[in-house]
Amino acid sequence: MLKVYSATWCPHCQKAIDWLKNQKIPFEVIDIEKAGEETVKKVIGANGGDDWVVPTLEYRGLWREGKGFEAASFREDLVRMGVEMPADA
Repeated sequence: MLKVYSATWCPHCQKAIDWLKNQKIPFEVIDIEKAGEETVKKVIGANGGDDWVVPTLEYRGLWREGKGFEAASFREDLVRMGVEMPADA
């Protein structure tokens, strides 16, 4: 399942979550501020090793670094990661 590493204060995260819901793509939200140290380390690694950035996505071992939300590029990244998209998405 697609994992969305997020923070409650992040407007890009909320946009991404709303978009995923509208597209009917199953996902799990992981609040990075409540996550354990190992999870935070993984997210930092996915974002170049300097800091954690949200929203960061993980799907079957593939990562999309935190780079905000823009629907078209978000969709392209999900397709690249192998996330199954609904026919009308």
